[in-house]
Amino acid sequence: MEKRKNAKLLRVYVSETDKIDRKPLYEEIALKAKELKLAGATVFRGIMGFGRHSEIHSAKILSISEKLPMVIEIIDVEENINKLLDFLAENLKEGLAVIDDIKIIEYKR
Repeated sequence: MEKRKNAKLLRVYVSETDKIDRKPLYEEIALKAKELKLAGATVFRGIMGFGRHSEIHSAKILSISEKLPMVIEIIDVEENINKLLDFLAENLKEGLAVIDDIKIIEYKR
């Protein structure tokens, strides 16, 4: 069975070294999404990237970087995504959040 609906995709870009009270920021964002009962969250660790400071961070063997990019993706309806934005405003010292309109196609058998 296929189910389609409109939703929002929130992507949050941070560094793996960003913290909230000594805990990784990316982890705290995912846990806050769970606490708020959002549909789900996935955290990706980038192997290379740069931000507004144009400093390259890479996971190459010869280049040990502690500041690899992290992306947290959360998909839900707009009302639920908005619940997380206050948390981001309070806790993101540096980073980027992007919200896109998407269409979900959910498959269940």
